[in-house]
Amino acid sequence: MANDLMNGRSDMMALGADRFFNRLARDFFGNTFEVPSATEQMKTDIRESDQAYTVKIELPGFKKDNLSLDYQHGILQVSGKLENNTKETDDNGNVLRSERHYGTYQRQYRLPNVQREQISAAYKDGILTITLPKQAPTTDEKPIQIN
Repeated sequence: MANDLMNGRSDMMALGADRFFNRLARDFFGNTFEVPSATEQMKTDIRESDQAYTVKIELPGFKKDNLSLDYQHGILQVSGKLENNTKETDDNGNVLRSERHYGTYQRQYRLPNVQREQISAAYKDGILTITLPKQAPTTDEKPIQIN
């Protein structure tokens, strides 16, 4: 019981009609109709070295053409559109279940001092790997005189 209270999907956390329909769908179909959030869908590891940031994002089920990257003002933005169609049939070809899930996901990461022109990305086996080379540190930092 105590663990159910801490679970974000607990009925104690749901309100009104959403609570009724979420519980009805979960009890009848299991968790097959729950759509994950961007943080659940885009699990991320970020590594930093002196030369670059390396970002690895798990994006299972996404197509490369449905992913986009942007870097502006020290913010890396990753967006993706997910389209899944599931159709299960029996041995006679009768449809037992047909589902469609569509959604857009977006996450932003603050990664300052990056050479925008040198950013590279690769998508393989559901993992998006982005390399963001850092800019050379500036040496013109002088104290500001107060008059």
